Amino acid sequence: MSTSKPDASRDSAPASTPASTPASTPASTQAPPPASTPVDGGATATPHGRITGAVWTALALVYVVWGSTYLGIRIVVETMPPFLSAGARFITAGLLLAAVVAWRHGPAALRATRVQVGSAVLVGLLLVLGGNGLVVLAETSVPSGLAALLVAAVPMWVVVLRASTGDRPPGRTLAGVLVGLAGLAVLTSPGLSGTVRLSGVLLVVAASMLWSLGSFSASKLSLPGNPFTGSAYQMLAGGVAGVIVGLLRGEHRGLDPTAFSTASWLALGYLVLFGSLVGFTAYVWLLQAAPLSLVATYAYVNPVVAVALGALILDEALTWPIVVGGAVVVAAVVVIVSTERRKK
Repeated sequence: MSTSKPDASRDSAPASTPASTPASTPASTQAPPPASTPVDGGATATPHGRITGAVWTALALVYVVWGSTYLGIRIVVETMPPFLSAGARFITAGLLLAAVVAWRHGPAALRATRVQVGSAVLVGLLLVLGGNGLVVLAETSVPSGLAALLVAAVPMWVVVLRASTGDRPPGRTLAGVLVGLAGLAVLTSPGLSGTVRLSGVLLVVAASMLWSLGSFSASKLSLPGNPFTGSAYQMLAGGVAGVIVGLLRGEHRGLDPTAFSTASWLALGYLVLFGSLVGFTAYVWLLQAAPLSLVATYAYVNPVVAVALGALILDEALTWPIVVGGAVVVAAVVVIVSTERRKK
């Protein structure tokens, strides 16, 4: 659910900033800045539309890093409590990102109005706590590949939100939503048949809806002008809230850090540094250096990467509902994203 992944309300692509995709969300949680926003590195579009090696490198990072966050989450929750580990991840990533912003641009770059901070907190709660947090909790019982495919439905929920506010999506977009919902129905069958926990499947669906709501809201609210500053506040707000929820759930009772596996520690570090920092930085740079239609392809590449990694590394089963339902959802996302790009 990618801080995390980009604002799906603007692209109709899954929001996922380094945090966040609900996994990652991505994880994932700052809406992408407008094309005129300066980003570290001073990237600009190449002359004559030529795509450089740096662009392909950054795109590969977004593909692999955001796609791999679902695998990382699954490894973390094997021995670590879900909300406490997720909260620690985002608090650490938020502090690191704030430090980088202050170092590069001075402490003044972290200033924001009360309204901007309040908006960032609200978006952070929806994306980081709701979108990503529920995915983390769900992955204690749901395979990482299945979680990624369910989260891939974010663009469909964004279209539904847009339609509920008076927007009239093209017929092709609506057709993509209907096809995608059919794919979701197939993807939920493992929960209905008892192959995986139905509660876990429903948690991921709820997470994707909250991620969509957070992404949609981000485009309507007044957020800090610097996207990195906004992301830092969102990660900190969502991280603190995650720790609070973890404590309320009693995850701290009998907690023994020495029982955490080395693999879980390494996966948590990977999620902080790569999922929540590198992936987001690469995405924001790509917004300035590459065609938006090319950048948006992460929306349907990430779930494929997640399924492949889950099968190769964790030996997750590729059952027919996952293969067929996942293919239908990804195809629907391709239709929605490509149609929305033509509108712009």
